[in-house]
Amino acid sequence: MNLSKKLLLALAGTGMMAPMAASAQELASLNGAAAINDYMQQQDVDRFRAWESKNQVTSVTQFSDVQPTDWAYQALSNLVEKYGCVAGYPNGTYKGGQAMTRYEAAALLNACLDRVTEVTDELQRLMEEFKAELATLRGRVDGLEKKVGKLEAQQFSTTTKLRGEVSMIIGGSPDYDGDGSTKTTFNYDVRLSFDTSFSGKDLLRTRLRSGNFNDDPFGSSGNVFKLDKAEENAVDGGNAVSIDRLFYTFPVGNEVKLTVGALARNTEMLSFMPTAYKSGILDFFNLAGATGTYNKATGAAAGLSWKQKVKKGNPFATFDVNWVSMAGGEGAGYANSEIGAFSSEGAQNILAQLGVKGQNWGAAVAYRYGSENARLRDPNTPSSDFFRTLGEGQDSNSVSLAGFWQPMDAKWLPSISGGFSYTNYTTGDDRPSADIWSWMVGLQWKDVFVKGNSAGFAVGAPLYVTSSSDTSVEQDAGYMYELFYKFRVSDNISVTPAVFWITKNYNDGNAGQGTYGGVIQTTFKF
Repeated sequence: MNLSKKLLLALAGTGMMAPMAASAQELASLNGAAAINDYMQQQDVDRFRAWESKNQVTSVTQFSDVQPTDWAYQALSNLVEKYGCVAGYPNGTYKGGQAMTRYEAAALLNACLDRVTEVTDELQRLMEEFKAELATLRGRVDGLEKKVGKLEAQQFSTTTKLRGEVSMIIGGSPDYDGDGSTKTTFNYDVRLSFDTSFSGKDLLRTRLRSGNFNDDPFGSSGNVFKLDKAEENAVDGGNAVSIDRLFYTFPVGNEVKLTVGALARNTEMLSFMPTAYKSGILDFFNLAGATGTYNKATGAAAGLSWKQKVKKGNPFATFDVNWVSMAGGEGAGYANSEIGAFSSEGAQNILAQLGVKGQNWGAAVAYRYGSENARLRDPNTPSSDFFRTLGEGQDSNSVSLAGFWQPMDAKWLPSISGGFSYTNYTTGDDRPSADIWSWMVGLQWKDVFVKGNSAGFAVGAPLYVTSSSDTSVEQDAGYMYELFYKFRVSDNISVTPAVFWITKNYNDGNAGQGTYGGVIQTTFKF
């Protein structure tokens, strides 16, 4: 709507206009449109404008009977101060509650339209001065409209986004099952996530995954050197494509989210992981060293997350609880009607976390219950040992405490992360009880040498048995270390060389000896 139309509407809608120089009685003596036109052509117009110039109002505060509490105060202020086309009575009043004649309205409208013409002339001069720039902008807008139209016509979906991650890893570690020589592997991991939202606040995730990791040295979920990117289900070279995530998350109110799905992971249903150490290399260190509690149980799942709503930047509290039935027994226990998702043989995992998080710090205490066939994550033990997977009649109870702090400004200071977990195994039908511990401390620096690059160092002890009803399975801790440097080639590509070693490795073939490994991991994200 242009300025003249706005003024016409204002005049018609408010009826709060003041008379100009001519009095209402003088104008009322005239008849019809022709009469008002004749009047405006007469010499009286000169006297009218002389009076108007002398008595022109420049501020609404000049009216003694207009108060800021009046309902039309702001509208009148705009007409007076922006357009200067309102005058009052000689005694300094506006008489806003008094009715006006059609002639008074005509006189006032004429003055306002004169002012609008002045404004329009100024705009026209500006448009002529910037004619070339305006033409360029119009051309760019037209081009953008064409591109947007093309994208809309060719887009995959109006509700679904595709997110991809490809990791290619060259790695090596001594092979103690053979001649002790270092074996080098070239592995890959591919993840394609289809994220769908129907309301803008919910999420339906379907993820495809493939990889070619063998069981050793980096693919097995039980290997103490298991990589975060290793595909657990890749057997004999892998290369098969499978769905490894399928769940739906939706809000309930402003602070609660619910998740249900056929394939979801317990750690991914938490409001946050209490660690700032994120090398993306060894699985153990990425889980705050608390792999007894954060065991990455994946399967049929349901979860609830509560996040306190606070002013942006203020610390907030969270509470999460979720249930997962892992792939236990023969095949996927939760999908096997002979086992069932809710039976004890279906590898029940119940994880609860209470946390608090600020802008640069966070801490959480967590608890996990595990039933028969539930598993620990990355234990330092042979694959044939009893405490990798719970046996018949066994239960586990795990607790952990983890937290982190990272500097706000000083880039030379590292973030500090730490955590530990304790797990108790009850006695099973043919399994002993056990007390199992793990812990870690990690330091990570930002913008090392080049902005965007990072480096880190971590030390910890993967899950080991400190006491048991069968004393023959008790262990000394194996102290594990990791050192990495992440080079960011671009926003979508990173290269991370890393080395790691452990003083006592009880995994298959190592028999408690110290061992080491290293990788060069290249990750592409799109």
